[in-house]
Amino acid sequence: MLLHRRASHLARRFVRHTQSHGRPSARRAEVTRRTGALAVKVGMVGAWDDSGRRHALTALHVDNCRVVQVKTEAKERYTALQLGAGLKRAARATAAARGHFCEDGAVPRLLAEFRVSPDAVLERGFAIGADHFVEGQKVDVQGVTKGKGFQGPMKRWNFGGQRASHGVSKTHRAHGSMGGCQDPGRVMRGKKMAGRMGGRRRTAQNLVVHAVDADRDLVFVRGAVPGPRGAWVRVSDAVKAVGVDELLGGAVPFPAFRRGEEEAA
Repeated sequence: MLLHRRASHLARRFVRHTQSHGRPSARRAEVTRRTGALAVKVGMVGAWDDSGRRHALTALHVDNCRVVQVKTEAKERYTALQLGAGLKRAARATAAARGHFCEDGAVPRLLAEFRVSPDAVLERGFAIGADHFVEGQKVDVQGVTKGKGFQGPMKRWNFGGQRASHGVSKTHRAHGSMGGCQDPGRVMRGKKMAGRMGGRRRTAQNLVVHAVDADRDLVFVRGAVPGPRGAWVRVSDAVKAVGVDELLGGAVPFPAFRRGEEEAA
């Protein structure tokens, strides 16, 4: 009898869990996700908006970005687009790599993959330019930060340091005690200490697109972007922004901007 009551209780909990978690998963399935683009960080420049406020802008160059491979749910069990950007000599690529790229023989310098929804799949060889983004849109830019080498705890973790005069000898910029004595008898994992600083992949979220130069394939975003000048970055729609259909009243091209259609019109 007790086992029967226990089984009934677990069954009711399972039904409530299924009912409460069914709706959020359905909403996540309806989210539309466009592909992003690969760009080169050109540098920073200042500009003024219509209200007279000055903004620090980062110029990103979308350099020969095109679809190299389409990954589908039937074959790879997920939907994504593999993009290639930049150009390099075909002699520097292997025969297998040249066969993997587009039929025009162009060998990209960088490959990256973007997850997309099934309704945002593009054909192989599709070119993505700066007009893939529009003015006023929010984007996420991901890159590798500048490597600063081996640094102390004050520079790396913003430690305050020890006293400059009385009671301190040769440890003014040291991190001090590392924690436990006999118990636990070790240094805890993740302890903030001196070490290599920078060179990590970081994402700048919700950067506003200030302007787009489609002729030169330049995207100007407000704020700083991880990495030095000449570094490759990933530019995609902001994950914390609203859906594509609601963004800017549908001004964002979906699934991507097709230049041939505009020229024909």
